[in-house]
Amino acid sequence: MTGTLIPTEVTATALGSWPGTDPVEAALITHGELGDPQLPYLVQLPDRGIGSDAVGRTAAVLIELPVDVQPFGWRLVDRAGADQRRAVSALSTDINVLADVIGAQEQSGPELKVQLCGPWTMAASLYMHYGERALLDPGARRDIAESLAAGIAEHLARVRAAAPGAQLTLQLDEPEITRVLAGTIPTSSGYRTLRSIGEQEVSWGWELVLTAAKAAGAAQVVLCLPGAQAPVRLALAAGADGIAVALRDQKMPDWEQLAAAVEDGKKVWAGISGKGQRGGQLPQVSALVEEVIRPWRSVGLPSRSLGALRLTPDGGLATYTPATARAVLNRLTDTARALNDVRME
Repeated sequence: MTGTLIPTEVTATALGSWPGTDPVEAALITHGELGDPQLPYLVQLPDRGIGSDAVGRTAAVLIELPVDVQPFGWRLVDRAGADQRRAVSALSTDINVLADVIGAQEQSGPELKVQLCGPWTMAASLYMHYGERALLDPGARRDIAESLAAGIAEHLARVRAAAPGAQLTLQLDEPEITRVLAGTIPTSSGYRTLRSIGEQEVSWGWELVLTAAKAAGAAQVVLCLPGAQAPVRLALAAGADGIAVALRDQKMPDWEQLAAAVEDGKKVWAGISGKGQRGGQLPQVSALVEEVIRPWRSVGLPSRSLGALRLTPDGGLATYTPATARAVLNRLTDTARALNDVRME
């Protein structure tokens, strides 16, 4: 088993984004709802605009790869400008707020999570100076992976200073990875698609970043792989300690990969609550428990292995109201407790 945190019980966290523009309120709510043994996290507030989106947040930690914003998205440039400074400032504010919230607590939690985009989503999302995606260029792909690896080391050091004594978990989001592997990401013109990136190169990029994160003190690195037919085996072979998936996307072959991961001692972050419920009532705890237990048992996993699970919403929470987002966290922690009861039967 890899990592320093041995799964013993079902716990909960969220994927990163939070509604609104107030980092103090966001930090207070998430730390309040996700107290030990749950996993609180450094929030991301995309409602603040440029620089607080997922790609902008990650661009803020890149080393020697300045960016700016164009109508088509974030672009690699020769010199950092106002857009990158805004992203860096927003991240610094969030870390400072985190330090204040943790400092005001009588006892800081033993764990904390940070989340960034992975190297392949960044390569698919950043553009070259001539307006094409960096994914097209082998040198740009390499530069992004190396810059991200170096930046993560510095980022984790800053977060560790804000949360002394906490074991850090890094969540790397790769929402574009299935399209990267399949070669279905469109060019800037939209008339053709970029060629697929081979598994060997994808694995190299992940290994580079994961190794840097572990060397910088990350206790665990989890790859978030949205969508069906996610490359779970490839992610785990590259050194990930776990994977995060939305259960609604998982078919039986996907569940067989998850079962193999659990049997190999890996963490599975199961996205269960959220999408489809916006504007309506949240699912009852009993329904969420059933959403997990039914496929879990169908692939032959015993109840005692439920401790490998960490529950999350099945997407970011930024599109909710703060009250509903808070209710989602509360529902997740209630479901985790219920699943622990099942685990002990």
